[in-house]
Amino acid sequence: MKAVSYLSDFLVPTVLFYIIGFGVLSRRPVFDDFIKGAQEGMKTVAGILPTLIGLMTAVGVLRSSGFLEFLSERLKAPAGLFRIPGELIPLILVRLVSSSAATGLLLDIFRTHGPDSLLGMTASIMESCTETVFYTMSVYFMTAKVTKTRWTLAGALLSTAAGIGASILIAGFQV
Repeated sequence: MKAVSYLSDFLVPTVLFYIIGFGVLSRRPVFDDFIKGAQEGMKTVAGILPTLIGLMTAVGVLRSSGFLEFLSERLKAPAGLFRIPGELIPLILVRLVSSSAATGLLLDIFRTHGPDSLLGMTASIMESCTETVFYTMSVYFMTAKVTKTRWTLAGALLSTAAGIGASILIAGFQV
């Protein structure tokens, strides 16, 4: 593990010096390019900020209104057919929208069941192999001005389902 730490300590400055050196040797205005990129980044942030605020507000409303618990109770029976523990349903639903809210639910699972429990390990693996589908689609497609998403949502939901299934299988084999 120390080798990885030493390697990262070496690689980060090397990459930075390489970028600056390449820019200087190719006679590029490195600092001007940096400032231009930072300005474009700020424009992007300003463009997606309303979407981010809307998504965070929606997740907060779902959690505080009790609708998330209501929906989770209704989905426990169908989820049981696929061997999905009922305690993971809120995590699965929120993970589609917000990574930070899903992390809060993950910590609740850790407090209740423990991080080394089957449920804790399954939730940890699930956090690692699923994506915030609606957040990612809204932010990236809005930034790139994509209007026709075609099969993106179906593919993203299918890959999320595969990640959920894989996390249940992997965690089950760990115990």
